[in-house]
Order: sequence, then structure tokens, then C-alpha cells
Amino acid sequence: MLWFAERVLDGLSYSEELTRFIILKTRFHERFAAQLNERQAKMVARIFREGLSGFEGGVSAENYIRITGTSRATATRDLQELVSIGAFTRTGSLKGTRYNANYME
Repeated sequence: MLWFAERVLDGLSYSEELTRFIILKTRFHERFAAQLNERQAKMVARIFREGLSGFEGGVSAENYIRITGTSRATATRDLQELVSIGAFTRTGSLKGTRYNANYME
């Protein structure tokens, strides 16, 4: 019985996390969707497809280039714009710079 009860609690916990993620994702779209260009929207969609685990380690400029098929200069400009509008947060510097979707509560 204890094992089954633990599985039920695990399931409830996961459901709560998933519901929270969906709400945050919806709020993100409501706030930023109109401000994103096609490349940025493609990157955001890719991040959201990762689900609860997110994009491990954050998005690098290299990830952005590979996913959107754009040049380095455009990738840098797009990522900086995402940070400036508050859609992404930035950590690190130089080759260690990473970007994450800014899920505001």
C-alpha cells in the first residue's frame, strides 16, 4: 500500500509541476509573442518543446545559430533583443554566455 501511495503522490507532484509550467508558458506567450520575430519565435518554441526540464544549460549563440539557421551577428542581435525586452535572462560571458527563458511568476 505504501508503494502505491508514493506513486500517487509522485504523480500528483508531476501533475502540479506540469500545470505550473503550462501556466508560465502561456503567460510568457501572452506577454512576448507579439514582440518576437520569426527566428526568435522558433527558438522559444524549441525551448518549450523541452518541457519541464528546459533547455539543459541554457541557450548558447551556437544553439541559436543551429536551430534558426541564422548568422552569428543576427543570432547575437536576436538574443540581446530577447534580453532587452525581458523575455530571456543572460548568464556568463564570452563563450560561456547562456540565455534562458524568463518565466516570471
